[in-house]
Amino acid sequence: MSYIHGYDPDTLREQVVAHECLERLDEIGEKRSLPALLERVWLLKVLDRPDDALVLAEESVRVARMAGTRKDLLRARILHASVLQVRRAFAAADQELTTCAHEAEGQGWSAIAAFAYQHRGKVHYDAHDFDAARADFKRALFLRQEAGADDAQLQTTLAAIDAADRRRARVAS
Repeated sequence: MSYIHGYDPDTLREQVVAHECLERLDEIGEKRSLPALLERVWLLKVLDRPDDALVLAEESVRVARMAGTRKDLLRARILHASVLQVRRAFAAADQELTTCAHEAEGQGWSAIAAFAYQHRGKVHYDAHDFDAARADFKRALFLRQEAGADDAQLQTTLAAIDAADRRRARVAS
């Protein structure tokens, strides 16, 4: 079940129904598997609990490093960086996402690289660097097309490109 019911056209944040996310958080409980940790991080992030999300994000990176695959570790690091973004630690998030994107591209993992670029674009967007945001969203779109992403993912990226264009135009005028 997807808890995302859309994206805010101005902030690009996920739109969720809080009680659905809280119910899922209760269902997961204190499970320690990597998928459960990652889901809990995301739920805490979208519920606007970034401090709690950061603690679990750091734990998920450690678990992925010890017991996961390289892909698992990249996913955990990207999620960790997205929590840093919400906490407005843009430089740290940018650095982590850049490293993840380059590693994923080097391995030929287009979908993971696209995920990293999409999130790095959001970091730039939040930091009001709309040219860099647009470039990252365009790169994510290309990689998602290459990976055979579904229409919903492509539409999300196209909407992000449009949002960056609108914000660039507002700043320019």
